[in-house]
Amino acid sequence: MTDATRSPERLAPDRPAPYRPVTLPATLAFAAAGLPINAVILAVAVYLPRHYASHLGLDLALVGAAFFLVRAIDIPVEGLLGWMMDGTRTRWGRYRVWTLIGLPLFMLGVGAVFLAPVGVSRGYLVAWLLVMYLGMSILTLSHLAWASTLAQRYDERSRLFGLMMAVGVVGAASVIILAVVRGAMKLPDAGSIPAMALFVLVVAPLGVGLMLWLTPERVSPDVATDHKFGWRDYAALLARPSFARLVLADLCVSLGPGWMSAIYLFFFTDSRGFTTGQASVLLAAYILAGVLGAPLLGRLAVRISKHRTLMVACVGYSAMLASFMLLPKGNMPIFFVAMFAAGFLASSFTATTRAMTADIADEVRLDHGRERAGLLYAMTTMTNKITGALSIGLTFSILAGVGYAAKEGAVNTPEAIRNLELVYLIGPIFFVSLGALCMVGYPLSAERHAEIRRRLDDRDARATEGQYTEEPVIETLTSEGRALPS
Repeated sequence: MTDATRSPERLAPDRPAPYRPVTLPATLAFAAAGLPINAVILAVAVYLPRHYASHLGLDLALVGAAFFLVRAIDIPVEGLLGWMMDGTRTRWGRYRVWTLIGLPLFMLGVGAVFLAPVGVSRGYLVAWLLVMYLGMSILTLSHLAWASTLAQRYDERSRLFGLMMAVGVVGAASVIILAVVRGAMKLPDAGSIPAMALFVLVVAPLGVGLMLWLTPERVSPDVATDHKFGWRDYAALLARPSFARLVLADLCVSLGPGWMSAIYLFFFTDSRGFTTGQASVLLAAYILAGVLGAPLLGRLAVRISKHRTLMVACVGYSAMLASFMLLPKGNMPIFFVAMFAAGFLASSFTATTRAMTADIADEVRLDHGRERAGLLYAMTTMTNKITGALSIGLTFSILAGVGYAAKEGAVNTPEAIRNLELVYLIGPIFFVSLGALCMVGYPLSAERHAEIRRRLDDRDARATEGQYTEEPVIETLTSEGRALPS
């Protein structure tokens, strides 16, 4: 298969203006803003709930309930933020301004949540989690929507989001390395979370500042001025075949690893016979595999398309998880390879779905004449909030219900350990496999997106030159991918 066949957009005739792909240095500078965000996501998914339950004295079920409550409150805020971002137009850009708003909120919340004193109340945890998640939502949405305007071609987005994921892995891996180093130095586990907070509070202004300094922002012209986006439009977006499939797939492929992460330390220490330090080394292998996995699977997406790459990764990931119970307990080399392979495949989940969201944002802008990338990313990242709430709230509640004791020094029965194993494996395998099924017959192909971009480029050029007159018929492609009307 030739490059021209894989990427027909490269041969699109009469492109109104030259398009410059994003260079590698520009991509790395832009991706630097993801370092602190991914560090916090990893810390919250793996270490923070256990820290509050084991070291700060909160009941296991209360910790799960607190995280669930905050995520439930934060979910509707996400859509509002995306809508507000898309409507923002300033001399400094659209998403740059929101990044400046989100950074101080994020840092303030991280400081309060990660440096909480012993005996903290659930109310304290809920209040400061809300602040931290608000800042993180703003940073995440503005970063993703900004990325969709930087890379505007189907193949280029696979590469950009793959590299962004790889750089973000470095932030997540740094959290793991901190835990590993402290374990090797025989330092108490209780000090790991404050060390992670210090890392995030130093890296956040540096990474975000680098992005703001070196990254230009392309603001797409709005050609429709009379359309007021309302609640019915949310349903209309979700009714799109491509977006409906993507949202459900994203929900599944984020719930699977999130479910696994929430009880990772419990499983690898009590079931597989590793120490906390060894489990952190294995988790480091899982996370660091993304440095290779995200860009390499991004290259695979260039060859076989994004949705097929996601299907391959889901099937392989489920198979690797199923193998965990067949591997010898306490064997570091074998589990290191297995965890690296699982992490390699999982690294494509977020990168691929976020790149696919950018393609859908082009389709929506062609239909409505206005930028909706922030709103679409809000609706997809809502899935992460839902799964974040479910993964911690459900797994912790289920573990408590099946008799597993999570407190430090607790001794669990063989039956409780067996229940832990079942909870750890069944949930992720089921949901990730379901995510693969969602991609069967996905309608937004490379060829269809190439035609969308050709029409957008032409319309944007005319709008910029003041020659565009809004047509009474909305431009669109059919869900089957037939040609756009002239």
